[in-house]
Amino acid sequence: MEPKTSPDQVPAWIPASGHALRHAGIHFDAVRVIGLLGEQVAYELMQFTDFEAGPIVRSRIGERSMYFLLPPGSAAAYRWPVGAEALVREGAAFVGVPALHGLTYPLDWRSLPTAQVPFVEPELLFELMASVVEGDARAVR
Repeated sequence: MEPKTSPDQVPAWIPASGHALRHAGIHFDAVRVIGLLGEQVAYELMQFTDFEAGPIVRSRIGERSMYFLLPPGSAAAYRWPVGAEALVREGAAFVGVPALHGLTYPLDWRSLPTAQVPFVEPELLFELMASVVEGDARAVR
C-alpha cells in the first residue's frame, strides 16, 4: 500500500522503521476492537469512506486486534459496545504503531493517516460499530 503522504507530512508519532509503542491519549486516542468484529468494522469504515478512513493499525498476533486511531481526547465521549475498548490518556495503555514501509510484523496499516484524514472520525466509527454489532451491516467478504 503506497502512502498518500509525503515524508514531511508524516506524523511524528509514526516511526521511521519497524514499529514503536505510543502512549494512548498523547498523539491519538485509540479504540481497540478484537477479532472478527474488528475486521468487520474496518471493512465497513473503509467502504463508507471510499478507502479514506484514517489510521487503522492491524495486529496479527494473539487476538488479532484492530486499533482505530482517533483525535486525542475524543474516545472517552462514547460508550463503545462490548468488544471495543477505548484507550485514552488515563491509564497505561500503549498502542504499537508500524512504520509506513519495511518490516513491521506483527503490525501493519489497514488504513493510513493522510494529510486530509489524519484520524478516524469518532462519531462515524461509533455509528458503524453500532450497526455491525446490531447485525445491520453486511458480512466481511
